[in-house]
Amino acid sequence: MDVVAACRAFVAVSGHGSFTVGAAAARIPQSVASRRIAALEQHFGARLLDRTSRTATLTAFGRDMLPTARRLVELAEAMEYEAERAKLRPLRMAVPDICAPLRLARLVATGQEQHVNLDLCQAAPRERAELVRTQEVRAALIAVPADQGSWRIPLGLADTGGPHALPIYLETLRAGRADRDTRRRRIWLQPEDDVPHIRDRVHRLRDALGLQPTQVVLASSLVTAVAEVLGSGDLLLCSPAQSHGLGLHWREIGELALARGYDIAAGQHSDAERLRALPPEAIGNCLGANGSGSEGGRQPWE
Repeated sequence: MDVVAACRAFVAVSGHGSFTVGAAAARIPQSVASRRIAALEQHFGARLLDRTSRTATLTAFGRDMLPTARRLVELAEAMEYEAERAKLRPLRMAVPDICAPLRLARLVATGQEQHVNLDLCQAAPRERAELVRTQEVRAALIAVPADQGSWRIPLGLADTGGPHALPIYLETLRAGRADRDTRRRRIWLQPEDDVPHIRDRVHRLRDALGLQPTQVVLASSLVTAVAEVLGSGDLLLCSPAQSHGLGLHWREIGELALARGYDIAAGQHSDAERLRALPPEAIGNCLGANGSGSEGGRQPWE
């Protein structure tokens, strides 16, 4: 028996002195109100109401029980109200600062459909992890090794050259003796990839191939990195979606399979579960998981 529902019917019928009017006030059929009150009487082992064909009158037992029943109904309604308020409380989440505004807006809209009121703030990898640790945000999309993440975003190299289907090999960036005095092409890493599982692997490959240390550069921002690539023959380490949005041409790295990995970190397990209940593609699209990034003719950075 649903005690709260039964008490709600009891309060409504006793307040109006009629099963017909009381049931209508409670927005339930009269037969349902009658069954619920009968179940409550059976539960307590005493009659709450004296019934006639037109009226319902409180018994002495019913008068004693009515105040408590009314308080129970009021408490249940207060709980339902607080639950709705809690669901509408913004869930502040840190996301990568490479995420496109339009895609973030779509994520927020998807959250609203699922009764998750997202409040997003963009930050670099280390800052996102710190924001969760200090509880300045309730959750964050943190950078993790690709094989440990819920989302995996492939990385390659992009430049201003024409489309090319073949991978690019970093060994081709090594200058020969005849090219000692020429400027060597550089690989630009953006702040989003300044994490050990990406940065260190690129550095190890650089050293193994005999490239100069200065041929792998960490940019202060994505804008700085792209500006360097646009003004030279340099390369940007990025995802296919980023490359597409920036008007660059993306290629796989011949010697190395690189990918960004992302997972959800949250101070409360319940917050993590609410985020994981969202459609995975809603978060994946923000991260560039759909490859080229084209979506109905729109650029991913719109």
